[in-house]
Amino acid sequence: MTMVRTPPPLPVRDRAAARALSPMLNRLAEERATGVLVREHGTLHLAEGRVVHAESPLAPGLDVLLTAHGTLATAAWQRAAAAAEGPLRAAGLLLESGLLPAGALELCHLDALYDAGYFALAPSSTPGRFHYDDAPRTGPLPSVPVVALERETLRRRLQLHRLWPDPAADTAPLIRADPLLRDTGPAPAAPARPARRAPVTPRQRAVLDRVDGTRTAADIARELGRQAFHTLVDVRRLAAAGHLRPLAPVVPAPAAPPPTAPEQARNLPPPLPPVTDPDIALLKRLRDALEAL
Repeated sequence: MTMVRTPPPLPVRDRAAARALSPMLNRLAEERATGVLVREHGTLHLAEGRVVHAESPLAPGLDVLLTAHGTLATAAWQRAAAAAEGPLRAAGLLLESGLLPAGALELCHLDALYDAGYFALAPSSTPGRFHYDDAPRTGPLPSVPVVALERETLRRRLQLHRLWPDPAADTAPLIRADPLLRDTGPAPAAPARPARRAPVTPRQRAVLDRVDGTRTAADIARELGRQAFHTLVDVRRLAAAGHLRPLAPVVPAPAAPPPTAPEQARNLPPPLPPVTDPDIALLKRLRDALEAL
């Protein structure tokens, strides 16, 4: 039986280090700023220094979480979204009209906020941009302090790392994997896979059934109407059990260098033999014979 190597522990940051998730976000919280912080993988909406809404292309939005499992009819959300500016105002209209229970809306709102906030606070290669906006953003939906969002983001990172420390499956298209084959790639630090297939829960089966080589974890989460982070938990467990793996990126073959002058000369076709006077005379006689016919 093949033993599974224990992944190296993720360093646990103290509170001061947690501020490094986004120093700009912490400064905005201290000054009680109102506006929108745009980062590489998501957007955070602030009101008086608190996070009131979060969006990310890697996480399903509030509309998906509300309509996927019958909490709200899709047509009702579409009407509210057409009559209001932004998902927060649309949710407020639904709450005022009585089409949505307050408890269900608050729960889905917080789920969507922490889910998208996790990706918005991911390590970034570009600096964030903040747009100040003095328009009031208070409403019926709860907000969360920045420190709470950072703490939850760090907890989720640690949880995923303990399940399977390789993050490649989080964003790449997923394919089925043979659990009896160990990884033999060039990366020596890749965790060892178990030799026996681990059982798949019904929840994980729903994820695995949608693995087709084109869908990413975010695509699967959106189709299932689930939080993206919870889908990542299932994906990493399935990866650790050897049921799936990320599709390796296609590396284009290096272009051949242009041939040098001697190589070009060698590749040219042989020259035609020179045309002599007898050849010309023969061609004239053939032409005359054809014209006589």
